[in-house]
Amino acid sequence: MFIVLLKFSGDKGQASQFMEGHKEWINRGFEDGVFLLVGSLQPGLGGGMMAHNTSLSELQSRVNDDPFVAKNVVSAEILEIAPSRTDKRLQFLIG
Repeated sequence: MFIVLLKFSGDKGQASQFMEGHKEWINRGFEDGVFLLVGSLQPGLGGGMMAHNTSLSELQSRVNDDPFVAKNVVSAEILEIAPSRTDKRLQFLIG
């Protein structure tokens, strides 16, 4: 399981220019069964997501395909978590 942080860089002002492609990228992540949750980092710091059903290298490649990352609107950080205990509603996250 992974947490991806997309923090705005110095080119934050270009976000609107690439927003449509970024939204399409997010939709693909959900359609592919990789993204579990996507949201904004508050207050206006960027975005973040939870991902699973992928490897670190596959996720890195996917993140690099985000127009926000490709155009340096955000910088990406990927954190890998090896779940060992969850609420029963999230048991599917433990392999």
